This record gives sequence, C-alpha cells and structure tokens, in this order.
Amino acid sequence: MVARIARLIILALTLFSLQTQASLFSGPASSPHFVTVDQAFGFDFSQNGNQLVLKWNIRPGYYLYQQKITLTASQAQIAQIAMPAGQPHEDEFFGKSQIFTSDLRVPVSLHDIRPSASLTVSYQGCAAAGFCYPPETRVVPLSQASPSDTAVSPAAAEATSAGARSEPALPATHLPFSPLWALLIGIGVAFTPCVLPMYPLISAIILGDRRTIRTSRIFLLAFVYVQGMALTYTLMGMVVAAAGLRFQAALQSPAVLLTLAGVFILLALSMFGAFTLQLPSALQTQLTLWSNRQKSGSLAGVLLMGAVAGLICSPCTTAPLSAILLYIAQSGNLLAGGGTLYLYALGMGLPLILVTLFGNRLLPKSGPWMQAVKEGFGFVILALPVFLIERVAGDLWGLRLWSLLSVAFCGWAFSLSLKSHKGGMRILQIVWLLLAIIAARPLQDWAFPSASPATLSAETHGLPFEDVSTIALLDQRLAHSQGKITLVDLYADWCVACKEFAKYTFTAPEVAQRLKQYQLLRANVTANSAQDNALLSHLKVLGLPTLLFFDAEGHEIPGSRVTGYMNGREFAAHLQKLQP
Repeated sequence: MVARIARLIILALTLFSLQTQASLFSGPASSPHFVTVDQAFGFDFSQNGNQLVLKWNIRPGYYLYQQKITLTASQAQIAQIAMPAGQPHEDEFFGKSQIFTSDLRVPVSLHDIRPSASLTVSYQGCAAAGFCYPPETRVVPLSQASPSDTAVSPAAAEATSAGARSEPALPATHLPFSPLWALLIGIGVAFTPCVLPMYPLISAIILGDRRTIRTSRIFLLAFVYVQGMALTYTLMGMVVAAAGLRFQAALQSPAVLLTLAGVFILLALSMFGAFTLQLPSALQTQLTLWSNRQKSGSLAGVLLMGAVAGLICSPCTTAPLSAILLYIAQSGNLLAGGGTLYLYALGMGLPLILVTLFGNRLLPKSGPWMQAVKEGFGFVILALPVFLIERVAGDLWGLRLWSLLSVAFCGWAFSLSLKSHKGGMRILQIVWLLLAIIAARPLQDWAFPSASPATLSAETHGLPFEDVSTIALLDQRLAHSQGKITLVDLYADWCVACKEFAKYTFTAPEVAQRLKQYQLLRANVTANSAQDNALLSHLKVLGLPTLLFFDAEGHEIPGSRVTGYMNGREFAAHLQKLQP
C-alpha cells in the first residue's frame, strides 16, 4: 500500500515537472518564441594581414538579407568583397531578393590600413515565422598590416573579437554587370548611325584590291583588323583595372557616387543628341591619316589600322565605353578588365567581318532606326546613374527612379511606334501603354501615399492610429487613455509582417470592429535612429512586428504581447481574451 502511494506521488511530481517545463520553454500561445538578434545572427570576424573574414552563424529558421549587408572602411580601403550568392526570396512587399539561411562567410580584401582603422558592418535579418529585427551595425577594429601580409589567404585568418554598435554605413557598390554584357553592347553599338555606315568604307580600306584576294584571306584580314581594335581596348581595360584597385573604396563615398551619376547623365544626354562627344578633330585627323598610310591587304598594316581605330572613339561609342570602364575600374581585376573590353571590341567587329566576307548586301538599309538604336543606348546608360544614386538615397528612392526611367523608356518606345505604319503597331502601342502604367505604380504610390501598400496604415481603413515617437510621448498618451485598453503597434517599412498586419489583419472586419474600443498608438521605427532604439529598449522589444497592450492605468497586460504575424481570425481571438 505504501509502495503504491509512493508511486502515485512520484507520477504526480513527474507530470507537474513536465507541465512546468512546458510553460517555461514554450511562449504564450499567441506569440512564438523568438531569440535575440545576437542569438539569431551570431557575428564574428577574423583578420590576417590584409585579409578579413566576416562571419555570421545563422540560426535555423532565420535569414539575412544579402542587400542589407553593407560595409564601409575608415582609415583603410576596401580592395574586394567576395560576397557569395544567396538564395532567391520573394514576398509581396519587397519583391525578389537574395537571402542567406545558413552560416555565412564574407572574405574582404583591404589595403592601406592605417592606425585606428576600422570597418563598419551593417546587416539585417528576419525569422521565417514572420518577425524582423532592426538593422544592426558592428564596428570591426582593424590591425595595421605589413606589406608581406598582403598575399595571405582569408581562410587562414582565425583571430576573433567582438564588435560594437555604430551608425549605419553606406552600402558597398557592385555594378549589376558582367563581361558577357560587353559583347552584347559591342554588337549593339555596331548598329548605331556613327558606326554602321563606316563598315563598307573600312572593309574597302583593309582589303585594297578585292579581286585578287581569296575568301580565306579576306576573312583573315578582317579578323586581324578586329584583333588590332580589340588589342587597343584590351590594353585600355587592363590599365583602368590596374588604376582602379582603389576604386572600390572610392565608391563608398556619396560624393563620388553622385559625381559619377552626374557624368553618366551627361553621357546619356549625348546619346540623345544633346551634344557630341569625340576626340579633338585635329587629333582625329592625324590618327586617320596615319591609319590610311598603312598598307592595305597586309596583316601588319591591317593590325595597325585596327589598333588606331580603337583609339578614335566615335560619338556613339564614348558613353557605352565609359560605362564598361566604370565596371572594370570598380572590379580591380586585370584579367576581367582586359577580357571585358576584348569582348566589347569583338562585338563591334563581328558585323565588320560579315560585311568584309559577304559584301554590303548583309547590311540593313540606313534610316531612322539607327538613331533609335543610339537613343536606346541612352536609356541603358541612364540605368547606371539610377543604380549609383540608389546606393546613396536608399531603396525607396531607387524604386522611384527606376519607375521614372521605365516610364520614360515606355513613352519613348510608344512615340516611336506612332511613327511606324506597319501592321500590328496598334497592338504594340497598347503594350507600351500598359507597361508604362505598370511601371508608374511606385510614382503613383509616392504622389498618393494612401494608395501605397509599402506605406499602408490602418488610418486608411477608419482606424485612428496616433503616432508616438518618444518614450515621453508614449507615457503621456498612456496616462490619458480615458479608461481604454491601449494597443501600441511597433512598425517599420523594412518589416514585411508589419505591412501584412496593416493590410490584412487590421482590416479584417472582426478585428476592425474590436479595435474601435481601444486607444491605438503606432511607433514608426523605420529610421532605426537613437530615439527609435531608446524606445525599443524601453519597451524590451527584440524585433518587429511587436504589438503591446496596456491597461487603463498604463501598465502592460501580462501575457498580452504579440510578436510575429497573426491573421485576422487569430488576432480577433487574442483581442477577445483581453476584454475585461
């Protein structure tokens, strides 16, 4: 009998223990348990000489945004950032992006490390369950490296140190380009009005008396001419890449980025015919005369002709060539620099080889279409200023500028279609108009914020949320709640689930009806300023979305806090539990 009672007591204690553990290690039913930002994304770094490795230990179920990882150097210069490719990710509000879901290592090559140098690292991530952390910033102290340390591999670095908070840094700039694009740009430039009409003349000059030349010899001469032109461009690319080893660090400066944006806007205007860009006429004349003195039909003479032709930049080639040179300069890679401009020259030379082999019958007839090709390149060049300005002004302004550029391009294409009388143009015109309307959406959202899902707020649906930006203002509103329960919504533009709450949850009829009995406050912490951080710290908030509930006396209701996304039905049930 005693043994049976003892067993019952032990069983009861075991069940009580299990229940206690469950209550301790599982959060409230309404709020999933989220770890701190340092537990979700453990940051570390190691330095060996001029090589630095940034490391993040990413907890399962959490992810970092690739585009939110930004670096800037103080008292040092960044030579190269080997950012690995992320996984594709898409959501309704931010569109397509790249994320990292497992441990991340980012090698960074540095040079000119001076005393007291540091690297500022900013990053931001979220939980897959619908919870985002504010942007985090760490300052990595850099050790001065000796010249012999330059060639050390990043994988060999293992020293560890913790980071401290600092202000957000300007994103590292990598142009959205690849060497293959240079080949396509070269082919496109060949069909501009400054280049295409010259091909028959160039073909006649390099061949001389065509009647005595075999087809194989014709091909060889044309190919050698193109190689001479490519040689000039390749050397130019290698020189720019060598001089541009420090260019990546310069591209961290807003002044440099905005200056380059202005330069490329001017280059684009030249493609639209605002003015002409070319070498001084006297120098062009001397180079042309020297080229014409070379012996036609000889391999050496044709090679020199091509090399000199590469130096005579026509008005149609200056702007695309400048864009490619910017890509090469910021890469600092000699091989990539030479190879990129070789492909550009090869693209320009392919039509010339065809014309030399098969004659002028392969060339399309001259006409307004060539001017349209040139103007089309003007829009391509305008994409570079938008990309550079976006690095300084931020993603929101970048979206507006891309929208403006897209609308301008569609309008230009629509106006061209009006000049054509070919069948089917009416359908094409409708297509361009529809594309322009779609592209104009970010501009419409900017002009009419109430229609923008990116800035959607419950006020548009009859819920009078009042903004509170400071601790003092929050305390003041809590003290004047007029006997109501207060809901404090912590919101930020970079929080996807916050937008989902505003668009879907707060607008659900059963939720909107219940919230009319609450005092509604909203703290917008998008800027992640010191004031925002102080408010989040005061409220003991790890990340967003977080919704807090206070009673009529201004005290937070125990167990009422919501972290992570809830749909309308779940949130309405949560509100029901809070009713007196």
